[in-house]
Amino acid sequence: MSLTPPSRQHRPVRVNHHDPAQRPMIVIWESTRACQLSCRHCRAEAAPGRNPFELTTDEATKLMEEVLSFGQPAPIFIISGGDCFERDDLFEIASRGVQMGLHVAVSPSGTKKLNLDSLKKLQDVGVNVISLSLDGATKESHDGFRRVPGTFENTMAGWEAARELGMKVQLNSVVARHNVMELPDIAKLVLDHGVMTWSGFLLVPTGRGVDLGALTALECEDVLNLFYDMGETVPVKTTEGHHFRRVSIQRHVLEQAGADHVEAMKLGPLYQELRKKTEALGLIEGGRRRRPPINISSGNGFVFINHVGQVTPSGFLDVPAGNVRDSSIVDIYRNSELFNGIRRADLLEGKCGMCEYKTVCGGSRSRAYNSTGNIYAEEPLCAYQPGTFPLADRVTELFQAPGQ
Repeated sequence: MSLTPPSRQHRPVRVNHHDPAQRPMIVIWESTRACQLSCRHCRAEAAPGRNPFELTTDEATKLMEEVLSFGQPAPIFIISGGDCFERDDLFEIASRGVQMGLHVAVSPSGTKKLNLDSLKKLQDVGVNVISLSLDGATKESHDGFRRVPGTFENTMAGWEAARELGMKVQLNSVVARHNVMELPDIAKLVLDHGVMTWSGFLLVPTGRGVDLGALTALECEDVLNLFYDMGETVPVKTTEGHHFRRVSIQRHVLEQAGADHVEAMKLGPLYQELRKKTEALGLIEGGRRRRPPINISSGNGFVFINHVGQVTPSGFLDVPAGNVRDSSIVDIYRNSELFNGIRRADLLEGKCGMCEYKTVCGGSRSRAYNSTGNIYAEEPLCAYQPGTFPLADRVTELFQAPGQ
């Protein structure tokens, strides 16, 4: 069954109003792999020095001009790294992007360069959105993960400086074995300090994160349901956790039916323990409007350009479809075999290929590829067995197949 939301009245999942095969919602440019941190999960395996073959200032400008040619509304253009503050021309590039009409955001690392002065310079050239990473609720857990003392304090200070300037902040947190029990504590920091969104990143085994200790599929189901629980208190979303969309649909249906989600979804002891801690911190039933996850994914509403210009579906799916130095990013995104293939739900294999939620979820193609070498393999961290949800008829009522 192909699922598309019929109306805005009931939206457990948001759908891009523009064809994601023609125009991405988000473009991320890895401006450099230089970074002074040595994070345990780094997909880029960043190093202290810059690569001499990085895109130049003018090449970055040309890239941004091409991104604008996707059409309006223009994609969000995120300058990431490594650490984007390692580029001396960051402010010039950001200024050029803003002046030409792009929505420019930056994603810096938690170093001393993340401070009030540097953020004010970004704001002065028109950047008002930043993305920060916090992977533990204490300096011991966060700094242990980032492997450089002081990163927790730098990140918290940068977060506070951004809020002082009135900038919007997205906070990103890796979800792995080392910090899973701290997720409620991180959520409490999010509630107390304020963010635009808080994104839980389900670890993809790539770069230095290959042997980091990802959760099991059943544990991920528990965590995704916890995220749903916290949705009325903090603006939570997921990165590489596409089955959060399926969980959101199922939880919505169960709530409408007055059914017990723990029993219906066979949630485990990790959920029970996290839920108890979350309730104790006052993070359940906060009264805010729930933020439904949006139906975009690698290569389908999202595109990544690395430091030397290679275009991939995401930073965690390191399979180049071309290079912006010799091809148009618009042409690569719209017409390459890789991008067209990754957008086809009918090519999915295993459980994903049989799943009734495949056009809403589709699983992490990055995780499938890095786990099996096959982009179309089933999502390794999804415990759901297709066809087993007990209120399938109610899902059908919410999400009708096109043409019906």
